[in-house]
Amino acid sequence: MTIILKIGGSVLTDKNKVSAAKPEAIARIAREVSEALSPRLVLVHGAGSFGHHQAKEYRLKDGLNDWSIKGILPTHNAVKSLNAMVVDALQMSGVDALPVHPLSNCTLNNGRIEHMCMEAIRRMLRAEIVPVLHGDVVMDTAKGVDILSGDQLVAYLARALKADRVGIGTNVDGVLRNGSVIREVKPANIKEVESILSGSEGVDVTGGMYGKIAELMALAGEGIPSVVFNAEKPGNIVKFLKDDLAEGTLISGD
Repeated sequence: MTIILKIGGSVLTDKNKVSAAKPEAIARIAREVSEALSPRLVLVHGAGSFGHHQAKEYRLKDGLNDWSIKGILPTHNAVKSLNAMVVDALQMSGVDALPVHPLSNCTLNNGRIEHMCMEAIRRMLRAEIVPVLHGDVVMDTAKGVDILSGDQLVAYLARALKADRVGIGTNVDGVLRNGSVIREVKPANIKEVESILSGSEGVDVTGGMYGKIAELMALAGEGIPSVVFNAEKPGNIVKFLKDDLAEGTLISGD
């Protein structure tokens, strides 16, 4: 069984500050992954405050120019530093984890993944190593450069690896309507859900909750359902990995 788990940047960092990690949260998440580790787990994490501010300052979404080219390295270094914290915490919790940086193994075309080298990831999974990927700045064959969100990574990896389950750990209890959790998002109610979604708090250049749902609905249409849940609640990651999570929002194609 292949599982894709994404932990949002809002869980790992304070998105209203620049490069502000939450070390206790990172350590807890690593312990929970260790407690319920699947032999074929891929972990993706958002960049949070590590990268969004730099990407906005250098206008990386506008493509490659004399200004944005100066922002590629500081943006990548920022997200790479958060990735290192996550990988180190996993290793300290007994999880064999390795970093995979999209800047070095992926290209985009108009902001969408055009190619990703999957062989290293597949070999890690066969060796029961957890690949840890993240949102990143990536070269783009049309625009020169763009931002790759963790949410798009999740969808691409789920398709490429034929994932059995996908989990999106956020800092809220699921997709919300007036503070209440929408238990399921499906084609029958997607238009209503789209109309009520608003952007995430803090600086986010990757689309917030709306971007998550758009990626996950496309995935659900191909037969891979997902669940959006609160990863800030201790124990929820363990429950998801053990397929015992009774809360959150199911994203389905039915």
